[in-house]
Amino acid sequence: MYKKQTWKRPVMRFKHFANKPYAVFNSLHREVVISVLSVSTLTFANTRSVSAQTEHHLADGEKVMRGIEVTGTRVPLTDKDAARMVAVLDRAMIESAPVQSVNDLLKYAAGIDVRQRGAMGIQTDLSIRGGTFDQITVLLNGVNISNPHTGHLAADFPVAIEDIERIEILEGPAARVFGTAAFCGAINIVTSAERQKHVQANATGGAYGLGGGGLRLNLSGGRWGHQVSGSYLRSDGATQNSDFDTWRTYYQGGLATPTARIRWQAGFSQQKYGANTFYSARYDNQYEETRRHIASVQANTRLGWFHLQPTLYWNRSQDHYQLTRHLSAGENFHRTDVYGLNLNAYFTTRLGKTAFGVEMRNEGILSTSLGRPLDGPQRVDVPRHAGRQYTHKDNRTDLSYYLEHNVLLPKATLSAGVLANRNTGYDDRFHFYPGVDVSYRPSRGWKIAASWNMALRMPTFTDLYYKSPTQEGNVGLHPEETQAFSLGARYRHTGVDASANVFFHKGKNMIDWVMYAADDVYHSANFKLDNSGVETQAVWLPREVWGGRCFVERLSAGYAYIHQRRHDDRPVYKSNYALEYLRHKFVGGLSHRIWRNLSAAWAFRWQDRMGSYIRYAGSGDATGMLTPYHPYAALDVRVQWHAPRYQLYAEGNNLTNHTYYDLGNIPQPGFWFRVGGSVRFNW
Repeated sequence: MYKKQTWKRPVMRFKHFANKPYAVFNSLHREVVISVLSVSTLTFANTRSVSAQTEHHLADGEKVMRGIEVTGTRVPLTDKDAARMVAVLDRAMIESAPVQSVNDLLKYAAGIDVRQRGAMGIQTDLSIRGGTFDQITVLLNGVNISNPHTGHLAADFPVAIEDIERIEILEGPAARVFGTAAFCGAINIVTSAERQKHVQANATGGAYGLGGGGLRLNLSGGRWGHQVSGSYLRSDGATQNSDFDTWRTYYQGGLATPTARIRWQAGFSQQKYGANTFYSARYDNQYEETRRHIASVQANTRLGWFHLQPTLYWNRSQDHYQLTRHLSAGENFHRTDVYGLNLNAYFTTRLGKTAFGVEMRNEGILSTSLGRPLDGPQRVDVPRHAGRQYTHKDNRTDLSYYLEHNVLLPKATLSAGVLANRNTGYDDRFHFYPGVDVSYRPSRGWKIAASWNMALRMPTFTDLYYKSPTQEGNVGLHPEETQAFSLGARYRHTGVDASANVFFHKGKNMIDWVMYAADDVYHSANFKLDNSGVETQAVWLPREVWGGRCFVERLSAGYAYIHQRRHDDRPVYKSNYALEYLRHKFVGGLSHRIWRNLSAAWAFRWQDRMGSYIRYAGSGDATGMLTPYHPYAALDVRVQWHAPRYQLYAEGNNLTNHTYYDLGNIPQPGFWFRVGGSVRFNW
């Protein structure tokens, strides 16, 4: 039933127990604490998503609970011990949410700004705490897959939503944990690692010619694990020139030995879509095609008291953009390659847990427009496009050394560390970025956390070099720097999970694309910019109090407020990104049972964005009018029948059929109805 380990402190690990109240715990005659992960920014968080374990149901009604670890530090810690709070969206929540993409799922996190240009996750900008889409790090199973070309492509995930076990969200700078690119936070996507052999198929269809499906095969067994999946989704588009066609394939494998765990993964995604007025409202017939390859191998070895965690990875992103669909005028091709090596080590002593290591990351781009010009013999042919060549190139290497120590006390945790970073694209000298996180647990259920962290972000290749009829990059940009302060508290008791956080980010050399006059083009420029705000969240889980027969599964509400202050004196006529932040965002959710295995999940959000956009006429000519963003509300629902071997669902987005804008001149779809289902066979 449990295994007692002969370390300095005995630990009991429960792997399998009956689905009955209290179960074995009553017989122990001692207190048993099961740590939980924070859900301070979530609106969809039922009992299973609050727990720090991943729950799997068996045919006989029993459950298997698997512990997971928080990724807020360089050493593995549970939320009970960690100094920072990490939000988790688990598989149960993902299955019940009325969404078809990770991007749509993140809309229901109060602290995340999701600005979509197309539906179903097509070209989405993600930002945290008033930052921009370039200021977050995106990870897949802990491996950095961020794109140095542009953050516009960061949310092009090479996995389908059916592959994902959970999503972890770390808000605020995390340079000493995930590197300098984690400027305002990080999003870590964790794929499923089930041991049950199975095959699963799913299909979906709906309005506007939506159709697609996927297949997943798991051949895990013994020490080895193998999972492979593929998915396809397409649509004619709900607005003008917004059709899309997407493919995704993903494979992951693993090997477990008594002294090491090795995991490898490879993925491919391709998206082709009409880009409407995505990048310039003057042109309403743009087109884009992206391809992405990822591959990595990770290991976790234990040599007595010493743990070593090496990671080796490669990411390639290819982008084909047309200013006018099917025409070569204004056409661009880009290819980025990223190679990375991370060697993390940690050990435990009486003084706490200490981690140290080194990470090397090389970022290179070949392009028809971004980078330094290439001489004729150095130019590279563009694959699948005869006669086209990459005529520009740039490359930079990022080297980081880090050290972190965690002091764990019965009621408090102190985590402090520093990152020493050197980048050949900057001044090729070492710069230091320290951070301190502290948590205090005054009583059972309460946790108070405070942090101070510094971070740096290099400009993307687009920030530096991009030029078009409407935009002009700046090779003289300085890297962004920030100091971030955060203070928060969380209270969790049976059936209740509530939290509140305040933060202040002091920014130096922040990058934005701005116009200085009505007849100007957008310039990439540096500013001094501060963001401060408040985030609150409350979740009520009545089934924890009254049992599984309760009609309501979950009721939640969250609110985020951000205030921004710019210190520069030069007036700006129009900002394209950094100054167009969400001042207010409110999210709410309700999950309830209807009858037997039939349930419903409702999701509501209301948001008010600062800034304005230049209105364009139908011919693509600017009217010269600055139109402020108006607040809007959206209501989504998913009705689902869930059986052990299959599930069926119907869902509707934007039930009020309201036209709204995340970005100027790009209307989002009105009411969109979809149906689908999945079937699974175990053996």
